[in-house]
Amino acid sequence: CGKTTLLRLLAGELLPQAGNLQLGPQRLADDAQNYRRQLFRTDPASGAFDALTPMQWFDGLRGLHDAFDMVLAHALLGRLFLREHLHKTGHMLSTGSRRKVWLVAALASNAPLVLIDQPFAALDAPSIRAVTDLLQEVGCSGQRIVILADHEAPPGLQLSQVLTL
Repeated sequence: CGKTTLLRLLAGELLPQAGNLQLGPQRLADDAQNYRRQLFRTDPASGAFDALTPMQWFDGLRGLHDAFDMVLAHALLGRLFLREHLHKTGHMLSTGSRRKVWLVAALASNAPLVLIDQPFAALDAPSIRAVTDLLQEVGCSGQRIVILADHEAPPGLQLSQVLTL
């Protein structure tokens, strides 16, 4: 209960009723645009890339995320079994493939804070294993914070903390 709302709050899409949000030196109340540049939130329900191929969308994301890594995006597309779909626009992709494209964008963004809503929904077993491996690698790197919102803790993924809402 409230998982997506929490992600939206952390992303600065909803304003806190009290207190302030801060990522590094960036406070949401002082500079919302720069605060939001420090994070990436997946929103698979969004139509952000409906009319674009994944690579066209990633190219646009480079303007929002200075550290967006296209080489990493290409590698992640392969690991998530998406290479055969690169010519398709977002609206042509299955729900699971759309979700994987969002995950590739989130991880390739290199944002210090990554907010992922239901990363395993609509994925088949091989994709779940691949996403679990990727998230484990990112979590072990210690380079950034990844917050997953889901109905239960994913099996096989070592989490540093579980918060039950």
